[in-house]
Amino acid sequence: MSTATTAGAREHARAQGGTVVDCMPIVPASAAGEGLTWAETIPGGGRTSRRLARGTTLRLTDPHGDACVSVLLFNADEPWERLNVADTVKVLWQAYVGEGHLLLSDQGRVLASVTTGERNRSDTFCGVSTLTRNTERYGDGTPHGPSPAGRELFTLAAAKHGLTRRDLPPSISFFQGVRVGDDGMFTWLGSAGPGASVELRAEMALTVLLVNTAHPLDPRDAYTCSPVEIRAWNGAPTAPTDRLWSRTPEGERAFLNTADYLTARGIS
Repeated sequence: MSTATTAGAREHARAQGGTVVDCMPIVPASAAGEGLTWAETIPGGGRTSRRLARGTTLRLTDPHGDACVSVLLFNADEPWERLNVADTVKVLWQAYVGEGHLLLSDQGRVLASVTTGERNRSDTFCGVSTLTRNTERYGDGTPHGPSPAGRELFTLAAAKHGLTRRDLPPSISFFQGVRVGDDGMFTWLGSAGPGASVELRAEMALTVLLVNTAHPLDPRDAYTCSPVEIRAWNGAPTAPTDRLWSRTPEGERAFLNTADYLTARGIS
């Protein structure tokens, strides 16, 4: 089918209607399940992003057991406030992120809480792969190549929200675990297994960036990363009556900081 004319190009485009595109979101999201506000699958080597309302629950699922999804969070209204992995680990006295952990910003506020997820299959240490490293290991690290680097994909996802490479802090990864030994060396634990999931609850309006790439410590010769499924739905943020609010003194202070910020902006 010729695309040399406008009419030909239109017919060619419409002929793709039955083509399955892994990274294409389901529109409307409710077609994938009642009450859903976001439904999408990110293939291995893929990326996506979305603005989410406060109280939204975001579920990430690894159907096949080889996904490694890295997450960056930004205050949707003031994007200079963003995920701070160092404070997330340091303030809450826990480097292994799982159920009950809070993802903190650089302002000491709670961007999101982890309501479901295994601590032994997350990584707050290694970040994502880089162009240079992937080129050395796989022969290519460009975002549209066969082995895209996480940093390059984050840069493209950020651009859709007016953010640049310099706005990207270290990320948190899920589904591939890392442990630190007594000698300070990292050990890659591998996958959480098929069907593993993690759920994040947005404690303020967020811009979420997601990339799904091979883990930097994955020892396998081939670039290995399976699709990850995204589902999100509206709900309520954590309330003072929720046990998570006062689970630790440090966490309670972060929730109080968040409430103070939102109250001052007229958001209850």
